[in-house]
Amino acid sequence: MKPPFHAEHIGSFVRPPRLVEAARARKANQISDAEFTAAQDAAIRDIVAFQESIGLPSVTDGEFRRRSWSAGFIDAVDGFGLRDGTLGFRNESGVMGIASSPYAKAPLKRKRRIVADDFRFLKSVVKRGVPKVTIAAPDVMHWFLGPKAYDSSVYKDREAFFADLAGLYKAEIAELAKEGCTYLQLDDTALPCNCDPSARNDVVARGENPDELTARYAKLFNDCIAGKPANMTVAVHLCRGNLKGAWMAEGGYEPVADVLFNRMNADIYCLEYDTPRAGDFSPLRHVPDGKTVILGLVSTKTPQLESKDLLKRRIDEAAKHVPLERLGISPQCGFSSGGGSGQTVTQDDTRRKLELIMDVAREVWR
Repeated sequence: MKPPFHAEHIGSFVRPPRLVEAARARKANQISDAEFTAAQDAAIRDIVAFQESIGLPSVTDGEFRRRSWSAGFIDAVDGFGLRDGTLGFRNESGVMGIASSPYAKAPLKRKRRIVADDFRFLKSVVKRGVPKVTIAAPDVMHWFLGPKAYDSSVYKDREAFFADLAGLYKAEIAELAKEGCTYLQLDDTALPCNCDPSARNDVVARGENPDELTARYAKLFNDCIAGKPANMTVAVHLCRGNLKGAWMAEGGYEPVADVLFNRMNADIYCLEYDTPRAGDFSPLRHVPDGKTVILGLVSTKTPQLESKDLLKRRIDEAAKHVPLERLGISPQCGFSSGGGSGQTVTQDDTRRKLELIMDVAREVWR
């Protein structure tokens, strides 16, 4: 088996209660590091078996070793601090609050391997399917703060900051290659936010050009993966934020589509498409031959199960712009932050949604 696949999932799963309890106990110094690692190992074995029982072609560790989707990167690198940006999460009632974002307060250096050790354990327990590792995309470390993403006393300009950032990713990808990783996914919330008219206005107000940023982020992405081995497939997942039913941005992919699909060297594009906030499928006309689009049609923000017929109709709509054989279906985001209207997406909800995805994939692509 080798990606791309017609059925995918994005990476994270709802953390089981015993893992949450172990994390709290470790924070309170009630258990040792070794005991906490053992709890993580057990939870990962279970979530791998869960994915294999459904028949998913790619398998992740549920992102169970990190505090949040981007914290795995930030926690493994010396030099980061946090600042409030200008974008916040919102729901139907309005803005919920401003999100804190990482900035370089000192030169960035890896203090340990970022995800390579995680992958080593994952690979050791996967019996069927391709182990996939996820990591935050590099532009996430810049977009939300722009010129304030680094202290000028630490980096003289954006290029110096990006050069160190790219070095971190190159080193980590080299470590992943040594461990036998053949499937890497970079999670990007920056480019989808750069589709939002309000967010683009914020970028102009802070003295930057949103279109120039899109082009520069594509080059940064390419620099980061330039040393990957030929047998490593790289996917990029685009998401407008996902926190208990809330989001950070809205707007179709058109403002970034040409650069995204034609100047970024990703093999697979996992695109959020579960609500009208993501726009229509017309930007997919920019997708060149040889690249695959995974349609994130199934929501992780709500337990409500989607209609199989509606999913098939939406796939047919997308196939007007990209040949059906180069399409697939997935959830719009990971499950660990799912839930809406005060409800949590449970393990049972997760199973039903992933089984729906597998059923649709079998029926559409046989």
